[in-house]
Amino acid sequence: MSRLTGAGPPAPAGGESVSQLTCVEVCAGGGGQSLGLEMAGFRHVAAVEIDPDACVTLRQNRPWKVFEEDIHNFDGTQFEGVDLLAGGVPCPPFSIAGRQLGADDERDLFPRALGLVEECAPAAVMLENVRGLSTARFAGYREQVLRRLHGLGYEADWQVLNASEFGVPQLRPRFILVAMRPAAYRHFRWPRAIGTPPTVGETLHALMASGGWPGAGAWARQANGIGPTLVGGSRKHGGPDLGPTRARAAWLKLGVDGKGIGDAPPGPADPPGHLPRLTLAMTAALQGFPGDWHFYGRKTAAYRQIGNAFPPPVATAVGQSIATALGKARGYRPGGRERLLRAV
Repeated sequence: MSRLTGAGPPAPAGGESVSQLTCVEVCAGGGGQSLGLEMAGFRHVAAVEIDPDACVTLRQNRPWKVFEEDIHNFDGTQFEGVDLLAGGVPCPPFSIAGRQLGADDERDLFPRALGLVEECAPAAVMLENVRGLSTARFAGYREQVLRRLHGLGYEADWQVLNASEFGVPQLRPRFILVAMRPAAYRHFRWPRAIGTPPTVGETLHALMASGGWPGAGAWARQANGIGPTLVGGSRKHGGPDLGPTRARAAWLKLGVDGKGIGDAPPGPADPPGHLPRLTLAMTAALQGFPGDWHFYGRKTAAYRQIGNAFPPPVATAVGQSIATALGKARGYRPGGRERLLRAV
């Protein structure tokens, strides 16, 4: 049985050993949390995802070991001692837009995620979900989760973070659970907001203008706010559009036709007052993905990965806070953007 830690072997006298923190991620989707954690200094030793298209997305962007399977079938004991177990467990059981069945919903994967915590015995845990899980309706459920983690030797807390507080041009509140061993948890601090996010217009101006549309500049000036939360939907529900009626009305105020996803940006033949649709590249930019992150699949499959993603900038911020706490507990000192150096 292997143990994976970021501590590395003992350093020789007078030197240092360089080690990167390790991560097992479940329900990895199209890689939003994955990319963010990588930027925070974590090296993926496993990414688990059941959707075939999302698995191709992960493989074509990074040389990670991707397990294309249901997390119920994933054996966490092979990664015992990993630094971080992370995941974006499915949100339908707690979504305000759904029936909010919680533990009675067959799609509730929190119990299995907690089982993996027991199997992997990670130094830290990070699980994210929709804001609906933070409501009074699920207070008892949250308490059960905390009790289970406490019984496994962890201290834990939940926090609602808005993506707009971390440079993402949409509100997108996410409910995040962080758990650590007591020695590290006492050093953990939730990340602070970094300031006002860019507007939708500022974020998408270049992409809107890339097809030669003469109205791109005027459109960008008019789209001077942040957008509503993108909704990717599921295989059973949702399609390539920007969400329910209320969300589409909010997008209309920003000069966007939210009834569908465009195949290409507006072109020279489109008049200045044209009402554009967002392309896949534009929705990815609104989630905070870099332009070189490519999504596999047809439009609906690709948009599902984008719309359901945990924005990379938010994952980076939380990941950095976790890495800092682990480093302080182990006597690390910072040594670059993606590494921690062990002081001797």
